[in-house]
Amino acid sequence: EISACLVGSEMCIRDSMPSFFPDAFLSSVPRGTALVGLDIGAKTIGVAVSDTLWLTATPLKTVFRKSFQYDMNELSALLKGREIGGFISGLPLQMNGEEGPQAAYTREQGEKIAAYFQKPVYFQDERLSSAAVERVMIGTYDMSRKKRKERLDAGAAAFILQSFLDRIR
Repeated sequence: EISACLVGSEMCIRDSMPSFFPDAFLSSVPRGTALVGLDIGAKTIGVAVSDTLWLTATPLKTVFRKSFQYDMNELSALLKGREIGGFISGLPLQMNGEEGPQAAYTREQGEKIAAYFQKPVYFQDERLSSAAVERVMIGTYDMSRKKRKERLDAGAAAFILQSFLDRIR
């Protein structure tokens, strides 16, 4: 079931079954703009960005959250000078596909971020994204726990965004 809601003057897409093709979201995002991937948690926001051809996702930073205004200032600084078309936020569904409290929190935060930037947001299933990224960080890069903590959420945001980009090709 897909439903739309307004965020500021833009649209956000509520997709309770993130396997649907995101036509409504894509029709609201201008071509030639970058998409921003978000991995939203209570303590951090992982941030990634796509190229303007929507081919590749690159991790930018993990923002350690303090307050909503602080978080928005950090995101604004990260995204300054980029032509942003919309946000792709991970949606932490439960393993049975249902939304729990964490998914509800993520939707609320994602919609607030989208409203702040007056851009649309699409919620992408993110089950196991952090675990997949952490396995690569340990196995391929032999990264220390401290470095993983600093980069994990930005890597997960890139994984979420890249999954979306691969899906729309």
